[in-house]
Amino acid sequence: MKKIKIPVYFYPLAAMLFWGLSFIWSALLLNYYQPVTIIFIRLVISSALLFSTIFLLGKYEQIARKDYPLIFLSALFNPFLYFLGENYGLKYSTPTLAAVIIATIPVFSPVVGFLSFREKLTPVNFVGIAVSFAGVILMLITRDLSLAADINGILFLFGAVLAALFYTVTLRKLSMKYSALSLVANQNLIGIILFLPFFLIFEAKSALLVPITYEVITSMLLLSILASSVAFVFFAHSVKVLGISKSNIFSNLIPVFTAIFSYLLLSELFTLQKTVGMMLVIGGVYLSERNRKRA
Repeated sequence: MKKIKIPVYFYPLAAMLFWGLSFIWSALLLNYYQPVTIIFIRLVISSALLFSTIFLLGKYEQIARKDYPLIFLSALFNPFLYFLGENYGLKYSTPTLAAVIIATIPVFSPVVGFLSFREKLTPVNFVGIAVSFAGVILMLITRDLSLAADINGILFLFGAVLAALFYTVTLRKLSMKYSALSLVANQNLIGIILFLPFFLIFEAKSALLVPITYEVITSMLLLSILASSVAFVFFAHSVKVLGISKSNIFSNLIPVFTAIFSYLLLSELFTLQKTVGMMLVIGGVYLSERNRKRA
């Protein structure tokens, strides 16, 4: 039987789709739970799923003792610091605006990629990043040029961006030695340990009082399985094959997916300004992918 070959760009595209939808699912859950509770539960479900998959497929990998510090550092950046910034940022903004800020990751990732791994981009690629960033800004501001979100939410979200950039550096180093499945499973497990004290001290009592509805169950499962498990495995594989900068460029598509599904599922306003911004984002992604060189 002929083996089906999956195009390499399928992995980052699917990851960005699931992450774009994650803002919708998280926004729905924030009507019921506090941010740490959402993160803790999704990591528990995700870790259970990933480790079950690892043992069922016989894909368990022993982490070398010398790599323990780097594994812990990667988990500190993501899921711990990244999810804190993302969820608290989402609490003080909207799904689309949160996704727009997260989409600035590719603007800074070339610098991180160059300093860490000597990855290079051509002038055309930088033009693409600039165009894409212009689209992001257009989606972030209102007609009177004011910010369309609480400043606290914006700061939390840019904190998440910073955590994501450092995470990609540690991930690139680890992905050369371990499978994406193993890495994400171990990072999520460490994330559970890091979040556990905060959950027990601050949010456990209120979480127990939340009624379990169909919306809560479906949103949590989709968030845990697709956004916290499948998407991270796909992205880790993408970083291994394509590199940091090239993989992160696809992050520009996150606000596009989020805006579309916010309109369809949450009835969020879909303006001409937002449409033009998304077109710039897509055009920037195309330019950023042209004739890219890596030393």
